[in-house]
Amino acid sequence: MTTTPSPVRWLSEEDQQVWRQYLRVSMEVNEALDRDLVQTHGLSLNEYEVMVVLSEQPERRIRMSALAEEIVNSRSRLTHTIRRMERRGLVSREACADDGRGVNCILTDEGYAVLERAAPDHVDSVRRNIFDNITAAEARSLGAILGKLGESRHA
Repeated sequence: MTTTPSPVRWLSEEDQQVWRQYLRVSMEVNEALDRDLVQTHGLSLNEYEVMVVLSEQPERRIRMSALAEEIVNSRSRLTHTIRRMERRGLVSREACADDGRGVNCILTDEGYAVLERAAPDHVDSVRRNIFDNITAAEARSLGAILGKLGESRHA
């Protein structure tokens, strides 16, 4: 039995412009946020995100698989990131107490102190690169749009 492929739903010229603008701006903003963190605190944006998630967990610990889902990283990429952070004393890993197969990632006291120092500068960078450039109404609209896009990923 052969199936006929669905016809391609090509983007309109306007959709193509929006798509390319989205790609360009999202990369530029992420690069600016990453650059600011690296220059001021020696942290990548990905490392900062890991530390934020850990700081919000009970006992500043979370299972590695749950952390990978939370920050939308592959497990292998997260493992490399955590290994680098471990060498710098920002996080540690230990076997899960409830089963021997899982591994928890823990934000160390040193890592928490680094996060506390970096957070005000990062928030300033987010303001400069995003919120200072749009109105409050535009920010609400952007939030609504991003919420819809996020919902469609989990439908």
